Amino acid sequence: MAARRDKTHYLYIAVIGAVLLGIAVGFAAPGTAVELKPLGTGFVNLIKMMISPVIFCTIVLGIGSVRKAAKVGAVGGLALGYFMVMSTVALAIGLLVGNLLEPGSGLHLTEAARSAGEAQAKAGGAESTPEFLLGIIPTTLVSAFTGGEVLQTLLVALLCGFALQAMGTAGEPVLRGIGHVQKLVFRVLAMIMWVAPVGAFGAIAAVVGATGMDALKSLAVIMIGFYTTCLLFVFVVLGTLLRLCTGISVFALLRYLGREFLLILSTSSSESALPRLIAKMEHVGVSRPVVGITVPTGYSFNLDGTAIYLTMSSLFVAEAMGKPLALGEQISLLLFMIVASKGAAGVTGAGLATLAGGLQSHRPELVDGVGLIVGIDRFMSEARALTNFAGNAIATVLIGTWTKEFDRSRATEVLAGRLPFDESTLTDDAHEQAAAVPAQPGVSKDGVPV
Repeated sequence: MAARRDKTHYLYIAVIGAVLLGIAVGFAAPGTAVELKPLGTGFVNLIKMMISPVIFCTIVLGIGSVRKAAKVGAVGGLALGYFMVMSTVALAIGLLVGNLLEPGSGLHLTEAARSAGEAQAKAGGAESTPEFLLGIIPTTLVSAFTGGEVLQTLLVALLCGFALQAMGTAGEPVLRGIGHVQKLVFRVLAMIMWVAPVGAFGAIAAVVGATGMDALKSLAVIMIGFYTTCLLFVFVVLGTLLRLCTGISVFALLRYLGREFLLILSTSSSESALPRLIAKMEHVGVSRPVVGITVPTGYSFNLDGTAIYLTMSSLFVAEAMGKPLALGEQISLLLFMIVASKGAAGVTGAGLATLAGGLQSHRPELVDGVGLIVGIDRFMSEARALTNFAGNAIATVLIGTWTKEFDRSRATEVLAGRLPFDESTLTDDAHEQAAAVPAQPGVSKDGVPV
């Protein structure tokens, strides 16, 4: 086992090397570097194809292994309430920093920027609330998996989980079968991870080759402001909440998730680390039902980084267009876009498309300004995805603590490095087997024999 962990350690060193090499190629041969983009796209697509089965297995096992539906409702209700509060806090911080910096003042649009903005508006598409709600319902039970829609997969998984829960002991063989399928899915994902250096190289080389340093210099204010805001939100707001409620240091938790942050940094997608977050949250001591409900739901509804991004980008565009938003307009527009962003799990380009689509439906005259940030959106999406991921990891520990489904002593051992995570399977078999057993007489609420 130690040898296998050593191999994965070298894998992530290779990812760092690939990122550095990609940057060098992007500057040295920008034309060639841009053509390497399919390498990064291919790797992200490999990860994305695993998202639906991971979410399905996790939620079904999480709900199906709980005897009482009320418990699932309590966890889900608490999680959604927390997500709403944190989104509001992120929105307020973004508004405050954006108004202080006035990042778009002094900039002027070019025709190329206008064209780019129009293209993003078309790509974003404006969805009404009824369309959004109807879009959660898949065409067929199977299409939820083939369409790549996170919320559709969530709906099917919830229905199947509650159905298995209602079946009682008759559903236990099905639960065990899904548990085996989940192991298979994680094993396939572990194999895909060996392609990460190639994907990271192609993605980074392409964006550096296409953008260069000039675009970054011209938009340094919003870049630095956005990254600073995200850091303040994670370490000050969420870090303080985590310490007060659980006694755990945010630095220790984020260090434990270091490889996932590196993966997100190289792919610019928090989705790429979702399966690993599920596995690691169970390993650190949060019960399977809480992880199974909180993590997938958080990926659709707890987008703290996206909230900050939409806030600051909207103010930036309005300033650049010479049409600054009044406070009332800011709140109205941004609340609209926070609602519109639900269900978009931070994949590359999703934030930009949501921004353009929201402006198109609410303030069409501002859409042209979206083109100003197209060149650096990839770099901003890094912080967006990292913040979303950190927010969901912290939320899972907090929800586990508040529902008394968090093993604090195990977390201490894991975060201290005395109970290492098995990188070869992305699971901790002993902990997993205990959590997978439905609650029985003589078995504790998170599946551990008593």
